[in-house]
Amino acid sequence: MSVSLYVALVLAVGVERLAELVVSKRNAAWAFARGGRETGFGHYPVMVVLHTALLVGAVVEVLVADRPFHPTLGWSMLVVVLACQALRWWCIRTLGHQWNTRVIVVPGAGRVTGGPYRFFSHPNYVAVVVEGVALPLVHTAWVTAVVFTVANAALLTVRLRAEERALAGLDERVDAP
Repeated sequence: MSVSLYVALVLAVGVERLAELVVSKRNAAWAFARGGRETGFGHYPVMVVLHTALLVGAVVEVLVADRPFHPTLGWSMLVVVLACQALRWWCIRTLGHQWNTRVIVVPGAGRVTGGPYRFFSHPNYVAVVVEGVALPLVHTAWVTAVVFTVANAALLTVRLRAEERALAGLDERVDAP
C-alpha cells in the first residue's frame, strides 16, 4: 500500500468519525428532549484530542519516520480496521437513539442487551481499542499505536467509570417503584 493510499484510508476513518459526531449530536438532542442527563463530561475534550491525535499521529509517523508497508502486517491490520468499523456501526445501530459519543442517559430507557451487547458490556470500546492498534499498524506506525494504546487505557478507565455510574443510576430509576 502506498503512503498516499494510507493517508486516504486515515482520512476516510476521519470522515467516518465526523459522521459519528453528526449521529451523536442528533441522538443527544433526542435524549435531552426526553429528560436525558449528561455525566462525565470532563473527560470528553480529552477523548476528542486523543482520537484526533491517533489519526494525525499515524499519518505524521508514516511520513516523517518513513515507515514501510509490510504486506502481511498491513493487509491483515486493514481487515481488522474494517472489522472494527463494522462492530462500531453494529453498536450504533443496536443502541439507536441511545448511542452517543458523550455519556447521556435517558431515565426509564433501560440498558440495551441485544446485538453485540449480548457478548460484551462495552463492545464499542473493544472496537476503539483494537482499531487504535490496527489503524497505525496498517503502515507500521508502531509508535502511534503504542502511545495511543497507553493513553487510551487511562482515558477508558475514567470513561468506563463514568458510564457505569450513569448506567447504575439508570438501572436504579428503572427498578424503583
